[in-house]
Amino acid sequence: MTSPQPATDTAELAVVIRSEVIESRHFGWLVALDADGRVAANLGRGSTQVLPRSTTKPLQALACLLAGAELADEELAIAAGSHTGEDAHVEVVRRILDRAGLDESALGCPVDWPEDEPTRERLIRDGETRTRIRMNCSGKHAAMLLACAANGWDTASYLDPEHPLQRLVRETVARVSGDEVEHTAVDGCGAPLFSTTVEGLARSFRALVVAADGTPERQVADAMRAHPFFVGGDHHANSDTMTRIPGVLAKGGAEGVIGMAAATGQSVSMKIVDGNPRATTLVALQVLGALGVDVSNAGSLVELPVLGGGVAVGEIAVGADATAWIAAQNDDAAR
Repeated sequence: MTSPQPATDTAELAVVIRSEVIESRHFGWLVALDADGRVAANLGRGSTQVLPRSTTKPLQALACLLAGAELADEELAIAAGSHTGEDAHVEVVRRILDRAGLDESALGCPVDWPEDEPTRERLIRDGETRTRIRMNCSGKHAAMLLACAANGWDTASYLDPEHPLQRLVRETVARVSGDEVEHTAVDGCGAPLFSTTVEGLARSFRALVVAADGTPERQVADAMRAHPFFVGGDHHANSDTMTRIPGVLAKGGAEGVIGMAAATGQSVSMKIVDGNPRATTLVALQVLGALGVDVSNAGSLVELPVLGGGVAVGEIAVGADATAWIAAQNDDAAR
């Protein structure tokens, strides 16, 4: 069995501190780019190929645009997002499907409960069951179906890696990231998943925010930043990041992957080897801050208490290797 991510040359990116004891450590790979695109940080081995999971959704949405899908505003944001299944999300997904001449039975993602807890509890009380449209990837799948409808492509086989749309997604991922796709996998939602390097993810997010106004790349970034609720949902880290820090583009994925970029071009991506995403937003924001991005309004996104008996007894903090790099950046800035 091959692996796109041998656990070698990793860096300590985050730690969990309980009662002054380091209880857990998160190792991984992190790459940060300056505003001009030069590598500012390469913690671990940024050339490692990883499965980017939902962090690649902005590139999948871009491919749908390039294929002729007419998506804008909240529709484009939800195509690039991992929504929490709230009613407003479902309404937008249905709107995309309606324009494709389809209903939710055409969605290839599995049935699921909404991630939003109040919505889930309400549906259970009302006797509802899991549905495809409430699954967090249904916006992406609806956009893919719309792209197929726009081209007369078969919609029943749209998740086949050799389908014309998925070949375009693969080409788009490779072009924007600058990486050769070395692995093709199946994501949790059933869609083809194309590998990138950690550095390629940082390049991708930077490419979206620095693209010229009106280009498909910039349209994706602008839609996500203008409609962050549809990228995630209420109290979702991606949505809160883009709401609190104007101009920042953020998209996390399963298994500890994340990409972020500021409007001025600074970008960061990482993969946590153990797959736990609890510190990814914290570390990404602190790295962007060290690159000169104003993240002063991050608040609870970078204040992660560890509880004991309901009381804070520690914190999740940036790990030793990331802390050393941030300190060096701050020292350089102070000179």
